[in-house]
Amino acid sequence: MSEQVILTLNAGSSSLKFALFSAIRNPRRLWSGAIDRIGSPNAHFRLSDARKTVVVDEPGSLDSHEAALTRLLTAIASLPGSLDLVAVGHRVVHGGPECDCPKRVTPALTERLRRLTSLAPLHIPPNLAGIDAVLAARPDLLQVACFDTSFHHDIPRMARMTALPRALTESGVRRYGFHGLSYEYIMETLQKDGVNTGAERIIIAHLGNGASMAAIRNGHPVETSMGFSTIAGLPMGTRCGDLDPGILLYLMREEGMTADEMSDLLYNQSGLLGISGLSRDMQDLLDSREKAAAEAVDYFCYQARLHLARLTGALGGLDRVVFTGGIGENSAGVRGRICAELGYLGVCLDSGANQAGIGVISKPGAGVTVEARATDEEKMIACHVAAKLAVHPAPQSAQTEA
Repeated sequence: MSEQVILTLNAGSSSLKFALFSAIRNPRRLWSGAIDRIGSPNAHFRLSDARKTVVVDEPGSLDSHEAALTRLLTAIASLPGSLDLVAVGHRVVHGGPECDCPKRVTPALTERLRRLTSLAPLHIPPNLAGIDAVLAARPDLLQVACFDTSFHHDIPRMARMTALPRALTESGVRRYGFHGLSYEYIMETLQKDGVNTGAERIIIAHLGNGASMAAIRNGHPVETSMGFSTIAGLPMGTRCGDLDPGILLYLMREEGMTADEMSDLLYNQSGLLGISGLSRDMQDLLDSREKAAAEAVDYFCYQARLHLARLTGALGGLDRVVFTGGIGENSAGVRGRICAELGYLGVCLDSGANQAGIGVISKPGAGVTVEARATDEEKMIACHVAAKLAVHPAPQSAQTEA
């Protein structure tokens, strides 16, 4: 008898990250990988098993997301065992003000997402490309869109507002928040580990190439560092983070920059890359002896410390900090620098535990519990898809030729 499986997709402009999970209530990861450099002659396909052993590692020419997905589906069909692909879950960065939970993909939903492109111009087009590619290759499959904004949907009105004219706010110009799938996963793991999340004031710091923080009280998000767009808040790999809007007016008036040029500047040329002039990768900068690299790291940690302290104002105090994401989970040095000046809040790291990594890294008896935890956005997507399948069961032998 075949095993029903769920495919999760995280489509970037030239990449397709994926994972294959068993289609059960608590999905189990079976395979995962990525296709990079889509659209170029030197695209690359990588596939690993559940133990993270690489089983496929090959170059090739894949000129579109549809071609990449076709290659992926061919690989899935050749995997050992009898796997029956029944559903696909997509990470969709922005769901707009209406999407407060994962949604089954329908023509009406995809049309709504196309209208939201201007809210996340770098993210929604590839997200839609992934959805369209699945529809073209396997129209029989259930598709579920899982939104990074959903977690923050019900944050307090004061946290959603801007000080722009009310008419703009009512037209959708408001603070949304992102990285919701990561925050949702961390909250679930905390609860499974016995943490009474409803009684604690928690800040989760998702630090990676994209970076943000969320403040959670009584089990619900109340504030976040990101806002209307994914360039707000902390500085990131290539994104600037918070910026005086007067700078943008200056660039328009004095430098004659167009909207497209400013978009490229803010999204692709700034952040760690812009300050260092070397790399957007935190580990590269930590390994470098260049002064500009050290300054980029210092600026990132300084801004992260400021944002963490700011979020305590929305919480009225602090009980727990959780570091996650590629940097938050893996860089003891960055965690240490961020926390170094936060003793007045009760944050006090145990240097040995911090160097060791995953788990509680604060000193015993410290006023604030500090942890480093791995996140798993793909697992969260698979859980949402499994819940949809419980309502809309897929028939056996769904993996037929479309």
